[in-house]
Amino acid sequence: MGSAQKAEDHQRSCIASLPRFTIGRDHHGWWVVHDRQDRVGGLFRTREAALHFAAGECEHPITEICMAETGRVIELGAFTADTLPPAALARQQPRHAMRARA
Repeated sequence: MGSAQKAEDHQRSCIASLPRFTIGRDHHGWWVVHDRQDRVGGLFRTREAALHFAAGECEHPITEICMAETGRVIELGAFTADTLPPAALARQQPRHAMRARA
């Protein structure tokens, strides 16, 4: 096995050992559950709701969930992007368990 193959295998191993879900806040202050596999995610009003959702999605192994560092912004693609007109953004309210599936 060549060194390039060993490096690639090591990288896959490291990625596989990372938690599946990251929970943090987006730039609006909403709680976001981000799935590193880009299969599911959500916006939540509370940290507890975000944790409950992520735990349910991964069948409760706490090792599959991590909290983002304080101050780190976690976005959920177009759901938290500022692509809407300012008036529409002002009317938006955080939604509990708004899911985005790929």
